[in-house]
Amino acid sequence: MAMVPWIRVVLLVACLCFPVSVECMVRHYKFNVVQKNISRLCSSKPIVTVNGRYPGPTIYAREDDTVLIKVVNHVKYNVSIHWHGIRQLRTGWADGPAYITQCPIQPGQQYVYNFTITGQRGTLWWHAHILWLRATVHGALVILPKLGVPYPFPAPQKELVVILGEWWKLDTEAVINEALRSGLAPNVSDAHTINGHPGPLSTCQPQGGLKLPVRPGKTYMLRIINAALNEELFFKIANHKLTVVEVDAVYTKPFKIDTILIAPGQTTNVLVTTNLGSGKFLVAASPFMDNPTIVVDNKTATATLHYIGTLQSTKTILTAPPPQNATIVATNFTNSLKSLNSIRFPARVPLKVDHSLLFTVGLGLHTCASCTNGNRVVADINNVTFVMPKIALLQAHFFNTSGVFTDDFPGNPLNPYNYTGTQPTNLQTRKGTRLYRLAYDSTVQLVLQGTGMIAPETHPVHLHGFNFFEVGRGLGNFNPKKDPKKFNLVDPVERNTIGVPSNGWTAIRFKADNPGVWFMHCHLEVHTTWGLKMAFVVDNGKGPNESVLPPPSDLPKC
Repeated sequence: MAMVPWIRVVLLVACLCFPVSVECMVRHYKFNVVQKNISRLCSSKPIVTVNGRYPGPTIYAREDDTVLIKVVNHVKYNVSIHWHGIRQLRTGWADGPAYITQCPIQPGQQYVYNFTITGQRGTLWWHAHILWLRATVHGALVILPKLGVPYPFPAPQKELVVILGEWWKLDTEAVINEALRSGLAPNVSDAHTINGHPGPLSTCQPQGGLKLPVRPGKTYMLRIINAALNEELFFKIANHKLTVVEVDAVYTKPFKIDTILIAPGQTTNVLVTTNLGSGKFLVAASPFMDNPTIVVDNKTATATLHYIGTLQSTKTILTAPPPQNATIVATNFTNSLKSLNSIRFPARVPLKVDHSLLFTVGLGLHTCASCTNGNRVVADINNVTFVMPKIALLQAHFFNTSGVFTDDFPGNPLNPYNYTGTQPTNLQTRKGTRLYRLAYDSTVQLVLQGTGMIAPETHPVHLHGFNFFEVGRGLGNFNPKKDPKKFNLVDPVERNTIGVPSNGWTAIRFKADNPGVWFMHCHLEVHTTWGLKMAFVVDNGKGPNESVLPPPSDLPKC
């Protein structure tokens, strides 16, 4: 049976705002982080959950609401929660990545995340941001438009949250710890899931699968989230077109397509019209990986779009998922994305660039005498494998604590080479806790260049604290003279997580109008663990409204 999102405590309290706004609300939630057995996934192992649910509870709020979430840690692990895609204007203390903006919540301790959702509406999500706890500690964050403000597309009759994920029969912490010990890649997951259900797999036949009941002649909006740890996923529904209207909580120009691609960390809203009258239709989530040398979990998660009134004995209409290496299908979806760029929702693309950066992203090696092959696989940006600090970077920045980080992260590769061609002979990377400093309100063009070191693959890169515009992408090495001439500076897609194509590049632009320390990392959890991460430090502006707010009194201590 499908799990219904559940909140232990939900309080709606009127909020006094200046200037007065009748829409301002303070919404209180309580998250109890506990261990729970989820029997429907053919495993008796205890997993870490929020309020005993997997996936966790859905948070509902409106644009401009203030949200307070009390997180109480009842498990043996340190915990922190990231509100993925919330801009956290001046409230970096509530962003959540452990040792970046906060020390983690220790066992038996608690912390209240307090933030205001400013100028955002759509589908985002929340998840643990420490260790590999994100595998089971995650849920949806649905931001409704202001009261009286319609969607810029025909309003759906109903909305459904669809969370895609991965499942391990083993403890995920044991999986990654064994990989770190051996220096090799970790074992892949045992199944993919849709709202916590893998579908009628042979080993889980008694559990059946998830059923999405629909009425004929209606329009439904699916709020799709990829909460998987390490895999990009295709999503499709047999005999039904998907109309894409939003990605990463930003409206897009609507377009119809058979299959969408959604990387870990990304969200996509689609409209589905139930115009077939009756029947049962397969819903499928399957992996995308265009490098055949990289092993992924190749199992397809399934559910059923079930027209109400259709007999249970009716045969389900099947659909074939795209091949695992269906780059054309992936590219077709990605190239179709454009910002809505309307009068109400303009695309404010920075046209002037203060910082022009080139970051290579990929894998490397560190010498390791105790590892299986004498080396440990690592990951890096501009050949720097990030070293996590022992106290939070934002805390060090705010209190001017020396010795925690340096602000000399290279804006360009230190040793240029043919990034997508022949591998360099030296695959060793440098270690460091190095940040890149930005002046308040400066503009950034960042080219993320994929590399072929060890294995070329796609990298979904997430930037905390900002949305950005993807102004261009291509295969091969970025050409600074030719490629910018083809940039889309009118209606490029706006996101918070972007896929760097395998053996290719993507160019993004954003304005550094949010002071603080902001993490940027690959949202493949294995790559983050290996060091494919860095952070920007954005200085305060001139006025009090352009400065980081003081830390809350209950901020966890390391």
